[in-house]
Amino acid sequence: MSAPTQVLVIGGGANAEHFVSLGSAAAVREALSESGHRVTGLTIRRDGEWETLAGEQIGIAEAIGRLRDSDVVFPALHGESTEDGTFAGFLECVGVPYVGSGVRAGALAMDKWASKLIAEHLGVATARGVLLDRDSIYGDPAQMPLPLVVKPVASGSSYGAARVEDNDALAVAIAEARTIDSRVLIEEFVVGREIDVAVLRLASGEIHIPPPLEIGKGTEEMFDTALKYDAEPNFLLPAQVTPAVGEALRRAARAIYEALGCEGVARVDFFVRGTELVFNEINTMPGMTAHSQVPRMFAEDGVTFAQLTAMLVESAYARGARTT
Repeated sequence: MSAPTQVLVIGGGANAEHFVSLGSAAAVREALSESGHRVTGLTIRRDGEWETLAGEQIGIAEAIGRLRDSDVVFPALHGESTEDGTFAGFLECVGVPYVGSGVRAGALAMDKWASKLIAEHLGVATARGVLLDRDSIYGDPAQMPLPLVVKPVASGSSYGAARVEDNDALAVAIAEARTIDSRVLIEEFVVGREIDVAVLRLASGEIHIPPPLEIGKGTEEMFDTALKYDAEPNFLLPAQVTPAVGEALRRAARAIYEALGCEGVARVDFFVRGTELVFNEINTMPGMTAHSQVPRMFAEDGVTFAQLTAMLVESAYARGARTT
């Protein structure tokens, strides 16, 4: 099997994480160029139209042609209508190898209610939660102790998520979350350390898990959009955990990754209370700049950002060859 050389990186997307994705795409293009790949790029605009990196609008037929001319597509896309399996389905139809998880894994991971149910089935604890569907309620919000966290079921980067302290604020938070998704998740606010674990499937099929990262914040704080993007992040690497907790984190992260059927790299987020793990969520296309959590975890393990992006491309190419 020859090595992939022509990689097309896609950024943007018609969702709230458009500009976050543009940052990831630019960083990935630069990193892959450093590792010797021939790199091109396309952008999905906020209105869903496609354009070149030079800003020239192109039609879907030309975009598909450029995708098919590539050895591997790297969709550095975050959030709904992209990372949720939607774009993977499109690339499956186009018939080109791509970085990241497929349709089923992307959809299940983005659905915070579904991923909670899977984690619980695996024996991994989750926060107590209630699902508000369009016309149904699964659970009893009145039985949930304050404070609470309200968030859209399918969204990323904490958009639409809020901590609420009273019932009046609860109604407002639900309405805000429903501007992003008609399904809303209400959870107990978990007081604990927030620790992330990265899981990568290599081209050989082996799993690589670097040291975990802790998000440095007060245990009563919520790692919301403002803390993620409007302030200098305080990441503690490696997270200072006991060998037993570290092993439990690795086992739980790998079990959830594999149960969902993930590919490429994913970030699995936990709360840690003493020796107890509480699964929060899984992100199948985490932020991809050298300063993002996942690249920092691999850097701690001696893997540069350029090496990480090259490993992702090689894994996608190998998976495409096996599928073909």
